[in-house]
Amino acid sequence: MKIDSPYSPRYQRGGYKGNLVMKKQAKKMLAMIFILSAALSLFVCRPKTDEDLILELMEKIDKLAEKKDITGLMANLAEDYSDFEARDKNATQAMVKDYFAHYKGIVIHVLSTRIDHVDPLAASIQTEAALSSGAAEVFRRLVRFSTDNYRFKFKLAKVQGVWKIQYAEWRYVSLNELYPESLTILKKIFPGI
Repeated sequence: MKIDSPYSPRYQRGGYKGNLVMKKQAKKMLAMIFILSAALSLFVCRPKTDEDLILELMEKIDKLAEKKDITGLMANLAEDYSDFEARDKNATQAMVKDYFAHYKGIVIHVLSTRIDHVDPLAASIQTEAALSSGAAEVFRRLVRFSTDNYRFKFKLAKVQGVWKIQYAEWRYVSLNELYPESLTILKKIFPGI
């Protein structure tokens, strides 16, 4: 095997020198990829905050309601749950069953959730949602019409490390009353409003 000297034409044209530069650049690139991967894994693998868990709870409740999963919904209420009309967990279950019996194809668009307060064992949040059901949802999409919008206020309690709803109240809100971020999301769903 013939080894070129630094004075050979091949070496001078960038043959070996170019390879050395490329190897250094490749090492730098690999080092950068490693650093970025390590930083990303720290971000992705970080433990979930209470705020993350609360937002996941709201998404979970949304999906359970759309599936009409009463058992799943009730599992997310604290044992001492009550609402603004003094319904306890059992009365709420009866109300939800009645609602599900009267409406087909429930569709819930969670628009936004604001976390007002959170500490290790208690939290209060506000969630705005657009609700519709059955054929009304299809009709509303066709005519680009809004759904019925509600603002929910929840107090949550952490029970054995799991967030549960302890208190709830809700009211209808007009388009003008929606939070700005909720209106933006609603306009993406129904561009004609």
